[in-house]
Amino acid sequence: MNYQFKPKWWVILLTIALALIFVRLGLWQLSRANEKELRQERIEQYAREPVIKLPTTLIKLEDFQYRQVEVRGSFIEDHAIYLDNKIYQGVAGYEILVPIKIANSSLHILVNRGWIAAGTDRLQLPAVYFPRGEVTVTGMVASPMIKAVQLSEEITADKLWINLDFELYQKVTGLALQPILLLQQDNHIDDGLIRQWVRPDSGASKNIGYAIQWFLLAATICIIFLILNVKRNSSKK
Repeated sequence: MNYQFKPKWWVILLTIALALIFVRLGLWQLSRANEKELRQERIEQYAREPVIKLPTTLIKLEDFQYRQVEVRGSFIEDHAIYLDNKIYQGVAGYEILVPIKIANSSLHILVNRGWIAAGTDRLQLPAVYFPRGEVTVTGMVASPMIKAVQLSEEITADKLWINLDFELYQKVTGLALQPILLLQQDNHIDDGLIRQWVRPDSGASKNIGYAIQWFLLAATICIIFLILNVKRNSSKK
């Protein structure tokens, strides 16, 4: 039984091009997975290290991201904001963000103090306790630039925000801010706020899954190419 393989040249080129694209996309996803695994290792390493004092001078986010730090200063209650639509264990509420004026510095740090449940009257924001005078706050450094889907670019109320827009917040308050967001972790404080921050998963498994899908697509298109172009000779004796 004889077979012939005579595909058209443009079919060969198209198959090769598509297969290469799918393979490159798979390799890119593997690269992303590796980056996320390295980031997760860094987070776990920083969690084991002792808390460090945050400098009073301007810093770079990449030098301190995911580190456990402490800062001493005074909360500025007038510039506190409530981030709306934050869910904790199925309950709607707010995350409370407030700047702290760093002691012996002209700079401020925006602190996410934690979560509080919304009341029955959504027009009435729940009262939050703010310590007076100088305090020491410890927490993990996060990026202030990561935003969820932006539902609105406008502030819905004086203190109620749909989302955190760091640049807009600086513009509205006029404060000189360190380019970080501090996730407060002083769980011993009895202020009614919940600070059970979700530890970021590496997310590498998702990228590996995507990579496998792209590689399977590359293999599939090659198999289809062979099936459609390998034909049996119908020779007569």
